[in-house]
Amino acid sequence: MAKRLLVPVDGSDPANTALDFALEEYPDAHITALSVIDPTDMGYGSVESVPSTFERLQESAEEQTENVLEQARERAKEAGVDIETETVVGMPSRAIVEWAENNDIDNIIIGSHGRQGVTRVLLGSVAESVVRRSPVPVTVAR
Repeated sequence: MAKRLLVPVDGSDPANTALDFALEEYPDAHITALSVIDPTDMGYGSVESVPSTFERLQESAEEQTENVLEQARERAKEAGVDIETETVVGMPSRAIVEWAENNDIDNIIIGSHGRQGVTRVLLGSVAESVVRRSPVPVTVAR
């Protein structure tokens, strides 16, 4: 039976490294590239979240996510591997772990970090949180 792998993608270099690793090391696995729309990045709860602004923010987040997933599909196609893509809304580390729990995932392959600089320190590491909370093995690609 083929392994079921989850690869969170956000368009960052570390996420692309994780996807490339999964495609190269597990070409026969069932790979799902998961993109998480973070509601805090969309401005939920901010003063600017009037309906028209919120709709624009949501559309922008959805377009960005679709671009990230399209890039993941292209990388997989170049590697000769079929993948599935999924999008969820939520706090990234929680959403990744919940998706893995609810979808019979055998392993999560995640980039070492997606955010850069001060925001990474202030917001914490998604990869670190996934490693601590995951019910399945996690491979951190660097």
